[in-house]
Amino acid sequence: MNTARFESKVVLVTGATSGIGEATSRRLAAEGAAVVLAARSEDVGEELAADIRAAGGRALFVPTDVTVESEVAALVRAAVDEFGRLDGAFNNAGAVSAFGAVQDIAADGWHGEIELNLSSVYFGLKHQVPAILASGGGAILNNASNLGVVGMGSVSPYVAAKHGVVGLTKAVALENAARGIRVNAIAPGAVDTPAFRTSMGATPEGEAQIAGLHPVGRVSKPEEVAAFAAFLLSDEASFITGANLSVDGGFTAQ
Repeated sequence: MNTARFESKVVLVTGATSGIGEATSRRLAAEGAAVVLAARSEDVGEELAADIRAAGGRALFVPTDVTVESEVAALVRAAVDEFGRLDGAFNNAGAVSAFGAVQDIAADGWHGEIELNLSSVYFGLKHQVPAILASGGGAILNNASNLGVVGMGSVSPYVAAKHGVVGLTKAVALENAARGIRVNAIAPGAVDTPAFRTSMGATPEGEAQIAGLHPVGRVSKPEEVAAFAAFLLSDEASFITGANLSVDGGFTAQ
């Protein structure tokens, strides 16, 4: 770990209080970044921020519903007000909530999935890009999931939203390639998060079934995804933009 890679940098993370978001926030702070943590759960968010500060890092928690544009705009303003600039952002928040065959999913389920997994990224990009431009450039990373690359039955709204994240990433990357902002996406496979443990990985049989879908024979740890996310947000990835990069144990190579 390069403990000075993000020294003097300010990076915003949504969905920061659990799983990939928490692991990435801790990783960025350990590498010198001031991290701006966004999530709905205020108690958990404040606890995480305090934990990072106790370890010698810099952190601010801003309670945010990323499906509400005004709250995303306020989040970006809070980052700039607190730390004076914004150099990077990880639009990580998202979840699967609408399950079933397409004919059985209500319109509310469709709209909710699009709002949480795609519109939230659009709101983030819309307000992050001007702030990062004002700081002289930087990097944005979007969590597209491996289902932004392939299809899967019974979660069609989520698949559609994540495919949309990939396209949105490429379009905004092209808009800003000559202006000093890199925009990329990552496509993780199954990750051992609290959400995984209460859903697909809730039983040994379920975990084994999901692990078996990955050629490496297991699901990833959040820290493995966080390490790659930190690289893509760092200046070491200075020639990478408009890419959607898999972190999936070979899932999408099949």
